Amino acid sequence: MEDIDLPRPRGDAAGKLSAEDLAPYSQHELDERIALLEAEITRVKAHRDKASAHRSAADALFGKPS
Repeated sequence: MEDIDLPRPRGDAAGKLSAEDLAPYSQHELDERIALLEAEITRVKAHRDKASAHRSAADALFGKPS
């Protein structure tokens, strides 16, 4: 069984992206990158909202843990 309380490894994808040098990219490449990042933000927010709704439903069914 997987332990979901383990700390996340350092150096996640967002951290690596924020450290990347953007100077070599063209304007078009930067626009494409922005579109991909915005799509990823939308995907992450949708997952967060789904997880929150799932948690709320579980809390309603079983009661909030103390």
